[in-house]
Amino acid sequence: MERQKKKILMFHPSLAPYRIDQFNSLNELFDLTVVFLFDNIWNNNMDQERLLSQCSFKISYLLKGPSRKGKILFRFGMYRMIKKLQPDIVMGFEYSPTTQLLLLWRRLGLITQKVGTTLDDSIDMCYHMKSEIRCLARKYSARYLDFWVVMSDEVSQFYQDQFKVKEQQLIVSPILQKPERLRENAQILETAARQYVEEHSLYGKKVLLFVGRLIPEKGLSGFLNTISPLLRETADLKFVIIGEGKEFSLLQTIVEEQQLHGKVIFAGRLEGEELHAWYTCGSGLVLPSLFEPFGAVVNEALIFGMPVICSEYAGASSLMISPDQGIVFDPKDAKDTLAKTKLFLKSIRPIEEVSLAAKPSLMGDYQLKFNKEWGKLA
Repeated sequence: MERQKKKILMFHPSLAPYRIDQFNSLNELFDLTVVFLFDNIWNNNMDQERLLSQCSFKISYLLKGPSRKGKILFRFGMYRMIKKLQPDIVMGFEYSPTTQLLLLWRRLGLITQKVGTTLDDSIDMCYHMKSEIRCLARKYSARYLDFWVVMSDEVSQFYQDQFKVKEQQLIVSPILQKPERLRENAQILETAARQYVEEHSLYGKKVLLFVGRLIPEKGLSGFLNTISPLLRETADLKFVIIGEGKEFSLLQTIVEEQQLHGKVIFAGRLEGEELHAWYTCGSGLVLPSLFEPFGAVVNEALIFGMPVICSEYAGASSLMISPDQGIVFDPKDAKDTLAKTKLFLKSIRPIEEVSLAAKPSLMGDYQLKFNKEWGKLA
């Protein structure tokens, strides 16, 4: 007789493409319902119809209630949803008011379920939490949460050391996507990638990608200024910037002032196969973030066989465990940035052919560890 799965009810801000595989895998282990509190990512609208078609878990929405710039105070209907579904486990996110409300209800005896939270903090953010309110929320939550879902072993160890949380209460589950899903339409991706290569005359060139919002936290303007001499002096190097944001005009100014015409390509904001086609043909990815809880683009690049030069302040730097995956650097240190970028550029290959088969995934198989970690809730 098949054992009945435990029910998890998860309250989460919105559906993002890099969460789908994690939620689908979780639904194989548990009976998962995710209640989204926004119908799209507040600062980065995604094709939600396409994303929803890839989800195997149950989905609901609670959209009424106070919020500001993506920060949710609470949503009407949360308590009613818990009573209706009668889950075994209820999950909030971060140290948000949503999570605090769940803990309050449990302390008042209004709900009896285990209460946990997902925490995207990098190890750097754990040690350097800027918000006093968040510090207090963390200290309070550490007394009452049953479990945390964290991004790395380092963050798990931090909570064990600093807050005396038991290892069994810490589920290490980084935001990882499945290579077979992202790479499944190889022919379509290769065709689109060849079009990019031909349109921008990239054959024989080393193509460094940046993927993300063009905002100060990503550290792109400082990185571009620092590596400008390398871009000018390296004949076979191109830098492709994929994304949009308030620093777009600043980046254009840097290109003008540093005389980088023809060296920097602004590809705009892309998602899905249009984005994956750049991964298919690119030589390497840079993530120069000054502040970055995780950095899902690192996982995506590695899946497409692209090495990464990754900021030490990004949680995804924990994925860089072998030299063939790339290099970790300090984007706040210009000398380190320049030296590590030079080393990285020597290691990546120019585009000679566009073939996914020639670029096997650089990500290991995390499924066994995923099952083991989430088994702590079984």
